Amino acid sequence: MSTISYDASGAAQQAIAQHIDGLVEDRIATRIFAKDHTLWGPDAESESAIRLGWVEAPTVSQSLVDGIVELRDALRAEGVSRIVLCGMGGSSLAPEVIAGTAGVELTVLDSTDPEQVSAAVADRLAETAIVVSSKSGSTVETDSQRRVFEKAFNDAGIDAKSRIVIVTDPGSPLDKASREAGYRAVFNADPHVGGRFSALTAFGLVPCGLAGVDIQAFLDEAEEAAEILNEDSADNIGLALGSALGGTTPLRNKIVIAEDGSGIVGFADWAEQLIAESTGKLGTGLLPVVAGPDSPEALGGASDVLVVRLVGAEADVELRENEVAIAGGLASQMFLWEFATAVAGRLLAINPFDQPDVEAAKVAARGLLDARPEPTPAAFTDGAVEVRGGDWLGSASTVSGAVQALLGQLGSDGYLSVQAYLDRISHAPLAGIRDELAAVTGRPVTFGWGPRFLHSTGQFHKGGPAIGVFLQVTAASSKDLEIPERPFTFGQLIAAQASGDAQVLEGHGRPVLRLHLTERAAGVAQLQEVVAALAGQASEIGS
Repeated sequence: MSTISYDASGAAQQAIAQHIDGLVEDRIATRIFAKDHTLWGPDAESESAIRLGWVEAPTVSQSLVDGIVELRDALRAEGVSRIVLCGMGGSSLAPEVIAGTAGVELTVLDSTDPEQVSAAVADRLAETAIVVSSKSGSTVETDSQRRVFEKAFNDAGIDAKSRIVIVTDPGSPLDKASREAGYRAVFNADPHVGGRFSALTAFGLVPCGLAGVDIQAFLDEAEEAAEILNEDSADNIGLALGSALGGTTPLRNKIVIAEDGSGIVGFADWAEQLIAESTGKLGTGLLPVVAGPDSPEALGGASDVLVVRLVGAEADVELRENEVAIAGGLASQMFLWEFATAVAGRLLAINPFDQPDVEAAKVAARGLLDARPEPTPAAFTDGAVEVRGGDWLGSASTVSGAVQALLGQLGSDGYLSVQAYLDRISHAPLAGIRDELAAVTGRPVTFGWGPRFLHSTGQFHKGGPAIGVFLQVTAASSKDLEIPERPFTFGQLIAAQASGDAQVLEGHGRPVLRLHLTERAAGVAQLQEVVAALAGQASEIGS
């Protein structure tokens, strides 16, 4: 039985009191489930009309289960024990959370870093099948990953066609090409569901089901949650959460999401894209901040921060001021947050189903791949780090000085975004600088692995309020990796993606500090030391 519980305090509770009666009176809950595309204003109607299939996904997706389980059993009988998901953004974030929470191995390859891709291809290839997930198939990262795996299978004497499974929209270029190529299986998703709302569709279910997750139980739980949310009632938890997210006055637009005993692994990473890409546009929006219950933002009490804690069902929760606590199973939570994000979009007066600024970085990256310009000369080099930035760098001549100069551009209502274009598996400890930088700045800090964050918070960075400052980390690779039948390598691709995004951010007037590590291990260690020293200085001043 699906149970969801919810509690709120302070500004979150006030927002619920302010908006809940109007939402009930306007029948927002039942109209969402009736796929009423007029709920988000005239400008949003054409997009909303083709993006509301997610409300019936728990039921519609039941028809996928038998086929997924049958294929899983057949692959296992052939000795396939490892599933690799090649996908980005909405195609990868939900499966990673679902599999991680279920304790099932699923290798999620959502990177163009040549070292991360090489490691994924080299690991147990004889026991591997890949799931290539893309709505259209035009996603350059996913296409490149498929190409390198297909070559690796064939080079190893493995029939590549028997090891490649496709998830895409019906009639897409990828759908047609995959059927012509004779790949092992092609699963079609509902084309009326956007990527970030697709957790309960084929995009979420196929890779997890093949990896061994009980997707039938997952969908059953989601169906029960849908019944709870499809009610025009002041007790509707989805209306309450939507009010807290999008209806505080003044708007608390930094949403700190902290895992605090729920047992769900990585939920905030999935919610990050859902919220940022859905709301970050027209100069407004909500910035999700993935943090821990004791992170500086969760304890700081800033006037523009709302803390949401994911707690256990039996937890005795003592709420701090301006907090929300939610308990529930993963499928229930995913459906709840999709629903609440749609409600928040209405309160924010934006279209939650488009992403007008995501394409800009892709266009810039493609232009750089075609033109191959020489890199912008570094302002200076300190140890294993080349430093590039704007006029605001001033007289800085060290990495520490450059970071401090960037932080000097941070406003009282701003945030810092750290963007690391590195192997997120081998360099996972680098994410520890997030809490340290939050302590140094006293402001919310996000940490994203490139290029995957481009499909997530990248929309908010460009379309939301102009209050962010950006620390981009790139690195040289000791070995590059060719992409079959493409005129560029993975190393060139990730470099173009980083440069393209920095170019677009700077074009929007955002300060971007670019740190290029000329040697990975030494550069990562140097950056960690710099940030630790700054945190130590801040701690001494604070005490």
